[in-house]
Amino acid sequence: MKKYWLVLLLAVLTLLIAACNGEGAKESSTDSSASKEAEGEQGGTIKIGVLASLTGALESYGKQTQRGFDLGIEYATNGSMEVNGKKIEIVYEDTETKPEVAVQKATKLLEDDKVDFLVGSSSSGDTLAVLPLAEEYEKIMVVEPAVADSITGAEFNDYIFRTGRNSSQDAYAAAAAIANKGVKIATFAPDYSFGWDGVKAFKTAAEKLGAEIVLEEYADPAATDFTSNLQKVIDAKPDYLFVVWAGANSPWNQIADLKIQEKGIKISTGAPDIIALKFMNPLIGMEGFSVYYHTLPQNDVNQWLVEEHQKRFDEVPDLFTPGGMSAAISIVEALKKSEGDADGKKLIGIMEGMSFETPKGTMTFRKEDHQALQSMYSIRLEQQEGVDYPVPVLIRELSPKETAPPISN
Repeated sequence: MKKYWLVLLLAVLTLLIAACNGEGAKESSTDSSASKEAEGEQGGTIKIGVLASLTGALESYGKQTQRGFDLGIEYATNGSMEVNGKKIEIVYEDTETKPEVAVQKATKLLEDDKVDFLVGSSSSGDTLAVLPLAEEYEKIMVVEPAVADSITGAEFNDYIFRTGRNSSQDAYAAAAAIANKGVKIATFAPDYSFGWDGVKAFKTAAEKLGAEIVLEEYADPAATDFTSNLQKVIDAKPDYLFVVWAGANSPWNQIADLKIQEKGIKISTGAPDIIALKFMNPLIGMEGFSVYYHTLPQNDVNQWLVEEHQKRFDEVPDLFTPGGMSAAISIVEALKKSEGDADGKKLIGIMEGMSFETPKGTMTFRKEDHQALQSMYSIRLEQQEGVDYPVPVLIRELSPKETAPPISN
């Protein structure tokens, strides 16, 4: 009997020891899992999907954005390509400037690549097609450089933030450059939505500043002879002729042939990218506005961009390069504030009203529509020795307040 009880006691002790060891193992496993989870929060990868026109008619725009974005991530992370211990991975996709392709590529980035952010695109049409996906997947989309007002207007959703300027900002910058009380202005534009919308926005801004629009002249966008249109401008005797135009059949040569500037009518328009500036020799002396030219902003970020771009690509950054850089900086700054958390809902609250430094100076995402308020530039086109195109020379910097567009969402 004693032997029986001794065996039973040993069996109970064995079970107790096993149970204790099991609990210890369980605790050890839990601790290990928690450790790995904590390690994952500190490490890991932030993926950014960038949509751009990397081929086709807008290829130069897309590649400028791509260069700027790469440089922006490098600049904002001090070369580490990490934020809060997480590596940043960039995935580029070519939209081919086709909205249906843009949607396919964006879906691929969200579904297959599992990106945390979307950026893009070169075309407003591409961008407008993709906007709903940002809301559906609850991912922040930084719009750059598409300009359609409706992106931060009628088609806006809370996940959209735009570092690129919109069409109304262009118009307000154009008006701020030349419009004052008593100034008489004629406008000249192609006879379709692009021209109508551009003139409408400019007229609103110019009249607010006290200028008078004495003529709105529209021409067939496919025309090659604008003599009759321009003669109406001459007859109206404005102080300025403001031109909204896009396309190869531009009116610049005929404006020069009719000696409009010699008749005391100053020409004004937006200074475009360097390729387009090469066709604007007839407009030397004109006053207008610029979104960006590499010599206009005077700040440390732009100085770094110009120096690094020249070093790596043997050329200066162009019109859309600083926009790509600004988009990248905005994402890194938001992630710094969120401590690396890429959750879209959380980032909305962080990015609304957020200011950050860019090649164009301080940008601020306006809380109401997430449009980045930014500086523009009043310029004069001048010929400079050693440069084969008219150079935009600064008259004055137009403040973010001056160029702030209406809230229309």
